[in-house]
Amino acid sequence: MKIYSSGLKKYYLVGLLALPGLILSLSGPVEAQTISRVGTTAAPFLKISVGGRALSMGDAVTSLTGDVTGLYWNPAGIAGMTTSQVGLSHYSYIADLTYDFAAASFPVSDAGTFGVYFSILNSPDIERTTINNPMGTGEKVSAAFYAVGVGYGRDLTDRFSIGASVKYIRESIWHSMAEGYGFDIGLIYLTPFNNVKLGMMISNFGPSMKMDGRDLQIQHDISSSFAGNNENIDGKLDVDEFPLPMQFKMGISADLAKDFLDLPAHTWIVAVDAVHPNDSDEYLNAGTEFGLYDRFFLRTGYRKLFLTESEGGFTFGGGAKVDVMGFNLAVDYANADFGRLDHQNKFSFTLSF
Repeated sequence: MKIYSSGLKKYYLVGLLALPGLILSLSGPVEAQTISRVGTTAAPFLKISVGGRALSMGDAVTSLTGDVTGLYWNPAGIAGMTTSQVGLSHYSYIADLTYDFAAASFPVSDAGTFGVYFSILNSPDIERTTINNPMGTGEKVSAAFYAVGVGYGRDLTDRFSIGASVKYIRESIWHSMAEGYGFDIGLIYLTPFNNVKLGMMISNFGPSMKMDGRDLQIQHDISSSFAGNNENIDGKLDVDEFPLPMQFKMGISADLAKDFLDLPAHTWIVAVDAVHPNDSDEYLNAGTEFGLYDRFFLRTGYRKLFLTESEGGFTFGGGAKVDVMGFNLAVDYANADFGRLDHQNKFSFTLSF
């Protein structure tokens, strides 16, 4: 017996989808002259979006399940998976940077789903400059930033899933580096209202990171006003620590195709996420996906709604699933607007077996 009439269903669903926005508005008014926190965290590459599906839906995937990229978006999303998956992404990122993400998940009978992942942001070699040689010394400097993590997700009940992951993080430039670790924890709840899901996650929770290495070693004259002293005392620059880019997310999603459009063979997912980061103001992500026979998908979304001075935001894309030699291959495409940094095309591949 259904509890809600069709009219009440619509009002209830609209109220649920508006929940992240309501929470965002209750977090308090933002003053007009607050100090910007952009660029105040270590390892900002941890915020780069992963997977063509998520990016084309405006990153509004905190409450969605069933994909290996859940290791990044919400580890509770890999709970209940019935097949193993391997996912790969390669992006030509901004300013000649390249970003790669690889992940694998493995369900283990009733014990839950385990996963591993690796991400790396690479920079092309750049010429070293100094105060005395501002046009370059002829030396080449390399930089790389990567994270390696393991995750776990499990269904506690038929409606409630939890997940967690831990990652090792390293940033390096020339002969200096910073190391650290971070934790992600999340949950997903299937509400009694048909196909409405709620998701929450805290990402990149961990200690601050600090650069160290021989590039910070200097020679210094500790008493330059006196003649005859040693002008080359060995010293070391004391650099600041910076926190990880921690985020709290709350998301909601609903599949409208079956109950509202009477299309049982298709899906129409609408999702909204509220995001509270520690390095900028709060914002919303919103996205939608229409699926035909669980084979072909069209998606669109908008990232960082209501965030002032954001670059771009509109996203769109699609995907397809095909059977190849007994395996299921999902190919997803996303086009993201980065404002003054132009549009970017992203592809990702997921193999299920």
